[in-house]
Amino acid sequence: MTLAEDNGPERGGDDLLAAEYVLGVLSADERQIASRRVDTETAFARLVDAWEVHFAPMAAAYVAVEPPASVKAAIDRRLFASSAATSAPSAGLLGSLAFWRGLAAAALAALTVFVALPFVNPSLPPPETRLVASLAADNSNVKYLAVYDAARQEVGLSLVSGERGAGKDFELWMIEGKNAPVSMGVIPAGQTARMTVSPAVQRKLAQGAVLAVSLEPTGGSPTGQPTGPVVAAGDLKGI
Repeated sequence: MTLAEDNGPERGGDDLLAAEYVLGVLSADERQIASRRVDTETAFARLVDAWEVHFAPMAAAYVAVEPPASVKAAIDRRLFASSAATSAPSAGLLGSLAFWRGLAAAALAALTVFVALPFVNPSLPPPETRLVASLAADNSNVKYLAVYDAARQEVGLSLVSGERGAGKDFELWMIEGKNAPVSMGVIPAGQTARMTVSPAVQRKLAQGAVLAVSLEPTGGSPTGQPTGPVVAAGDLKGI
């Protein structure tokens, strides 16, 4: 059963789905189901709106960059080269099906250039600098959304549901294959948190490690390994 289908009475189910929908990490089928719910269910649409507002500050990490002048020149040549010889296209040209087909093709080419620009402009961070994970587990109401930002060398966490309880802390772990979990530290209390990532862990996260949350005594695990139950876990995926 997919996340998009698993939206019964479990606390946080729709909240988590709405957040994943906004982040764009659902599969094609899951996204189609969620999109239909946005159109037909007011309550779910409101959750999506709320998560869009919640994640909006993430855009502040990216500085607006002016595209190179050569990009506009290339687009102008594709769009307007056919009319450069005259001050205005003739009525016959405007009525030509070939003209409109050519204009549509040029517009599509311009859109392609615009979409590809972040990947060819070295001043913009490459897409793999951000990874996201939905952290959840069976028989647990604890759910986190985690965003690893390689450029900032930190993990941002949003608590979707669940509580740590008195005398307890949530601790974040990185799990690489069959290796022992590596502690990333106690998660600060609150709905959102930011945690600095050490260089050694950064290299492993970039390769697609698993993040997990365990319930530990106040201050974190006394042994350097999880001592309490793992209440949420998930794979990091590219945004």
